[in-house]
Amino acid sequence: MNESILIDGLRRALTLIVRGDARVLEAVAVSVWTAGTATVIASALGLPLAFLVALRRFRGRELIITMLNTLLALPTVVVGLFVYSLIRRGGVFGPFDLLFTPWAMIAGQVVLALPITAALGQTALSSLDSAAGETALALGASPARILTTIAWEARYGLLAAVAAAGGRLIGEVGVSMILGGNIARHTRNLTTAIALETSKGEFALAIALGMILMVLALGINFLLRRLQGRREAA
Repeated sequence: MNESILIDGLRRALTLIVRGDARVLEAVAVSVWTAGTATVIASALGLPLAFLVALRRFRGRELIITMLNTLLALPTVVVGLFVYSLIRRGGVFGPFDLLFTPWAMIAGQVVLALPITAALGQTALSSLDSAAGETALALGASPARILTTIAWEARYGLLAAVAAAGGRLIGEVGVSMILGGNIARHTRNLTTAIALETSKGEFALAIALGMILMVLALGINFLLRRLQGRREAA
């Protein structure tokens, strides 16, 4: 019985995907937009922090590294509740009316992804041979040129950190559900749509969305593996 439901669901799912079902396309668009935007913002904030922690020695550095590594396992629902408390009506950012909008989802996903880009970026930079930076310094290179040289040497590790963050965000559900509200044609993404359609018994649509989510996740993880392989080869 369960097998026949799965086979029928897969068949109908392929039909929905081939025909370009509007519900499928809308959920894909929201997922790609929110996860992609959040990954870019988290990288813009997290990678400079990774450089600071990896290349400078200061009081509290070890504490920051420990906190970043701890936050890697932060549950998405906890992040969602934390951001919710800030943007709800009566919260610090309540007047901006962000709750149940794509930007609320992006804000939560940035909080979720920032420790990933910072912690993995710091690991990539710390594992570098210091010869490149020392050589550039000996040749009289400017600080900006030295940082550029170091970033180029660690490029595969830094890109892997960004890819890991994107992979985490594309499949998260807690932040999206709490902050987005799962509103059709507005904040409903792949993961929240899967949860909704499954609860309604719409297994074909849920399987179609799941197939697309798996393709996106596999693509990101394939990219991550390629980057890690290049980094090891380098």
